[in-house]
Amino acid sequence: MIDEFRALHTSEVLVLPNAWDVASARIIEQAGARAVATTSAGVAWSLGTPDGDRLPRDRAVDLVARIASGAGVPVTADIESGFGATPDEVADTVRAVADAGAAGINIEDGAFPGLRPVAEQVERIAAARRAAPLFVNARIDGYLFGVGDPDTRLADTVARAEAFVAAGADGVYVPGVVDPEIISMLVRRIPAPLNVLAGPGAPSVADLAGLGVARVSAGSRIVLAAYALAGRCAREMLTKGTYDAQTSDLGYGDLNALLS
Repeated sequence: MIDEFRALHTSEVLVLPNAWDVASARIIEQAGARAVATTSAGVAWSLGTPDGDRLPRDRAVDLVARIASGAGVPVTADIESGFGATPDEVADTVRAVADAGAAGINIEDGAFPGLRPVAEQVERIAAARRAAPLFVNARIDGYLFGVGDPDTRLADTVARAEAFVAAGADGVYVPGVVDPEIISMLVRRIPAPLNVLAGPGAPSVADLAGLGVARVSAGSRIVLAAYALAGRCAREMLTKGTYDAQTSDLGYGDLNALLS
């Protein structure tokens, strides 16, 4: 699966509507996804934990194993910042995720409220690279969190990307960018396949592909939409006593069959 997943970044744009549990992963695969990516936020929320490096590693790895065990497509795992304080602990996480059946990982450089120093993140990516032959997608959070001077953010992002690729990253993920001009510059200047976060307000998949983007992720947006629907259904039932929001084209038997 690892070679198959790696090859998906060199053909047409790879579209990843992110999953947060086994059922969502199966639904996404059935919809035609060529790979399944987890969302760390959705995984944490589904397990009753806030996002942001608070979920215990073993619980995250267990979910990856559950998703990968029945998937017919490659699975890539969002491991937040690596579920470890040191490069060696990041390597332990990557080995565990590889043993769970993942073909790739996302590892982020966010260190709330800022970013990890480049040299420190390079060590963590290098450790991940040595740990297993997975596709390492290095996430850079400067745009997502609005870190640093806006006038130098593009150059800073490219510099970080170059360092992370040199350390062994196979791809670079820059969430928080929707401006086509900036995306185009990132594609030209980053020496690896570019992954962006898309959703309402972002260019379409076709437009992103035209800009040279290799990979398009939904992040936590689908799980947020699902939880928002649950809220609407509950409020309607509790306040109006009606059930219109519960209308669905997904039947009990359909979902049950997906998990059989």
